[in-house]
Amino acid sequence: MVVKFLVRACAVSVLFLALVSSQCAVADEHDGIADRVGDGDPVAGEAKSKAELCQGCHGEQGNSSGAEYPRLAGQYADYIMKQFRDFRSGARQHHVMNAVAGSIKDEDLADIAAYFASRDRVRSQQKKSNEIAEKLFVNGDMKRTIMACASCHGTAGQGSYVGSESFPAIAGQHKLYLREQLLKWRALERKNSPGGVMNLVAKSLRDEEIEALADYISGM
Repeated sequence: MVVKFLVRACAVSVLFLALVSSQCAVADEHDGIADRVGDGDPVAGEAKSKAELCQGCHGEQGNSSGAEYPRLAGQYADYIMKQFRDFRSGARQHHVMNAVAGSIKDEDLADIAAYFASRDRVRSQQKKSNEIAEKLFVNGDMKRTIMACASCHGTAGQGSYVGSESFPAIAGQHKLYLREQLLKWRALERKNSPGGVMNLVAKSLRDEEIEALADYISGM
């Protein structure tokens, strides 16, 4: 058990250093709207997202009103597609999305993802101050294998690319949704992050830290 823990801790540290060292190099390459939209057609995607009823849950512009449904506006298109394919394969579970995912073709999915990626996310008008959350977001706590949120999700929660992996934009996401996902990562109910990094991070987060992070990030 001790050896296994040390191996996993070492892997996290290596991944952390790799992410930090590559963050600045890749950020400039993937800051433009074209990089978020990807290869899909956002114009076609608007009609398709309506026809496939995506807008019913996620909102006409990708800014869902229901806090249980994530805001997709401004998200990386390839991240949206990755999650969709995980729902399709069963790697990620949701009582609605697992069924929906089997009915949309990849070419249509690319257009739908491009449409939502091209939209502007509604943000909170008042940034929330929370010392606990801010420290974790900016610095993490490597003594507990908690990587800084900013190392993957960007200093403003805008998302980023690290190598070939896109890490989602999380700023302005619904507090309820953020809290729910962190709890699922911690409980191993969700396990589809690159290298399982979110499970390693979330397992060390206390309830009050999850609450603080969800509140802080939703107000970014």
